[in-house]
Amino acid sequence: MIDFKSIIANEISKVVSINQDEIKKSIEKPKGTENGDYAFPCFRLAKTLKKAPQAIATEIKENIQINENEITKVEVVGGYLNFFVNKELLAKEVLQEMANAEEYGKSAIGNGKNIVIDYSAPNIAKPFHIGHLRSTVIGAALYKIYKYLGYNVTGINHLGDYGTQFGKLIEGYKLWGNEYNIEENPIDELTKIYIRINQACKEDEQILENCRNNFKKLEDGDPYCVELWQKFRELSLKEFQKVYDLLGSKFDSWNGEAFYSDKMSEIVEILEKSGKLIESEGAKIVDLEDKGINTPCIIEKSNGSSTYATRDLAAIMYRARTYDFDKALYVTSYEQVLHFKQIFEVAKFLGLDEKYTNVLEHVSFGMVLLPTGKMSTREGTSVKLLDLLNEAISRAKLIIEQKNPELENKDEVAKRVGVGAVIFNDLANNRVKDEIFDWDTILNFQGETGPYIQYTYVRTKSVIEKAGGVPQVSTVDSKLLQDEYSIKLLKLIYDFEDVLVQVTDKNEPSILSRYLIDVAKAYSNFYNENKIINEDKELQDARVYLTYSVGKILSIGAGLLGIEMPERM
Repeated sequence: MIDFKSIIANEISKVVSINQDEIKKSIEKPKGTENGDYAFPCFRLAKTLKKAPQAIATEIKENIQINENEITKVEVVGGYLNFFVNKELLAKEVLQEMANAEEYGKSAIGNGKNIVIDYSAPNIAKPFHIGHLRSTVIGAALYKIYKYLGYNVTGINHLGDYGTQFGKLIEGYKLWGNEYNIEENPIDELTKIYIRINQACKEDEQILENCRNNFKKLEDGDPYCVELWQKFRELSLKEFQKVYDLLGSKFDSWNGEAFYSDKMSEIVEILEKSGKLIESEGAKIVDLEDKGINTPCIIEKSNGSSTYATRDLAAIMYRARTYDFDKALYVTSYEQVLHFKQIFEVAKFLGLDEKYTNVLEHVSFGMVLLPTGKMSTREGTSVKLLDLLNEAISRAKLIIEQKNPELENKDEVAKRVGVGAVIFNDLANNRVKDEIFDWDTILNFQGETGPYIQYTYVRTKSVIEKAGGVPQVSTVDSKLLQDEYSIKLLKLIYDFEDVLVQVTDKNEPSILSRYLIDVAKAYSNFYNENKIINEDKELQDARVYLTYSVGKILSIGAGLLGIEMPERM
């Protein structure tokens, strides 16, 4: 498909002798249509060229060679150079590409590049609560979008299946295991034990010490502790799979923290040889003050047991060797910002090539809060994700039964609408913002929501059905799609690949969520202002084909976010 940005950048670069790629990055989309389709700000050139931005814009305009079949007009407004594209060419290009490409907007820009994404990572023997929803759906969306752009992506579920909490669970199970039926209801029963042992640890220092020793025994391969740990892990994964099945989540690797238990000694050895590992109060640490980080990174506790940081460092080493990554993303809460700052700095002392240590990135996100405040498993105030998803499906079914009592497959539609509503709600806003979880908000079927996008998609299917199917693109006259509502849609569809690139540039799925809302709103305006089914067959064909294109974009875009589309609602 024709790349208007590249055409503009190429011609500007000939006039100002600046790299075409640099210019392309600076090209913007103006807010109002009166300012054209693309704008090049000349302010950044003022210092280099020692001229006023407006004078630079005027000079470029006078010297630029533009093909009028592609760009119909160039204007200077202040320090901006505004470009107006040929709308008929735009329409032709978009519709033709839509006809030719099964997966519209799919790209090969990531070919040959390896991306590792570490996401979801629930803690074994704890409820899969709503706080883990964010990591799961943000990570899954990034996984799908990177893959769609041609990257070789590895999705890793770095399970929290190791650490001192297992020492606590083992102690709790030793003390009260016969009081709980963990086979029948593993997560709930283990959570009760965990809450109870935490309380006991607060009241008795000796119990806390026993818990620490249990974890050390687990690390040393004590048969009883290992057997219990395996039991907790298997039962937990079985429960987690119910959530993953509902969300449609899949992973390429389930290597959790425990996987690195035999790989940590190498990390300690390398750090010792580097001279960076020092002893402090019986523990082994790496001091990072010279890196502007005042809190040291603890590599080994005073009782000899490992830490979360040691395991993450072993994971970096393993992933560099195994996946040869060009980028490694960690999708976790912003509460772990310090932790990742520490391990990314310490990773530079592991003797790895800089090409690995320079591309480690923490994709942080805000917390999901209850109206009463922060959730905590140990205090027993978490919202279980499985309950939430099932509740969303139930509520969606009630609404569907009221709106369309004759609808077939109500259960399947309710599942797609309910789960889609939860996923979209999570991805609708910038990931770094905190989110207060509220039933009324998350299941609001009005406004800028997942169900609104699904409803718009279903409407496109209904229009196509009434029209008797999708016409051949060869019968479509793009001159008939030059009204403002059609052009708005065409421009949005044209931008789809660019939107996906923006998502990967910022690791921000909400860019795609907001885009899909814009498409749905633009189609609603187009639908209300243009009679689609009418006597003029040529006009109908053009509008139906645009309707089909909108449906395809909504379906592909929602799919990349992890949302399935119902065919009817």
